Amino acid sequence: MRRDPITIVPYDPHWPHSFEQQRELVEPALRPWLIGSVEHVGSTAVPGLAAKPIIDMMAMVADYEQARDAIPAMEAVGWTFVWEDGDHELRRWSFCHPDPAWRTHHLHVVEYVSQLGRDCLAFRDHLRHHPEDAATYTAIKRDLASLHHDDRPAYRSGKAPFIEDIMRRASVQH
Repeated sequence: MRRDPITIVPYDPHWPHSFEQQRELVEPALRPWLIGSVEHVGSTAVPGLAAKPIIDMMAMVADYEQARDAIPAMEAVGWTFVWEDGDHELRRWSFCHPDPAWRTHHLHVVEYVSQLGRDCLAFRDHLRHHPEDAATYTAIKRDLASLHHDDRPAYRSGKAPFIEDIMRRASVQH
């Protein structure tokens, strides 16, 4: 059960370092299944963007089912497997650190062929290169956090139209 409230804080220049520290543990644990490198995604990966102080990470694997052995490998390096809504349908594994209730880091392990992985990277990259959209996203997240402090589904669904619009625009640009 999540106990961390939805709180948006100013950008912390330590977030990239915090990502790198955990990437150095996670990448070797996932190496047998990993395609490419572990990526820093989400709002904490966008310099200057206010965010929930949780480092979102993503790793791509060749096959969801074959990566099942990643669960004990991740637990061996201090990460906890958690079942998030939609994980099975999205063919995604979710892990958090240090624990599910008060996480500082969240890792999504997705199939390389999935659109989800490409979308996460495209969204991050778009916000990195379009500060006006990043500012709009910050305002939306702050408004939603004040309205839905403990209601993650409402917070996520409130952000969805903006994210979908960015994804449409990002796909047109490429």
